[in-house]
Amino acid sequence: MRPEERLKNARKKTIGTKQTTKAVQKGTARMVFVAKDAETRVIDPLIKLCTEKAVEVVTVPSMTELGRACGIEVGSASAAILDE
Repeated sequence: MRPEERLKNARKKTIGTKQTTKAVQKGTARMVFVAKDAETRVIDPLIKLCTEKAVEVVTVPSMTELGRACGIEVGSASAAILDE
């Protein structure tokens, strides 16, 4: 199963960088997704945090695609799977 499909089917997920960062800090994020076209100043601190906490980061081609995988109409810079 592709990572985007796992995100789409996840029972619990976060959408957006603030919520995703909180989940990584708390240790509840299993897998983090970041959009390639998101601003680096937005996602770089999150990627660094994921590296420190040993959380897998998956890059998605666009914010639009990531938003779609989250089931929302707008783009998203990042998201995370909390529970599958």
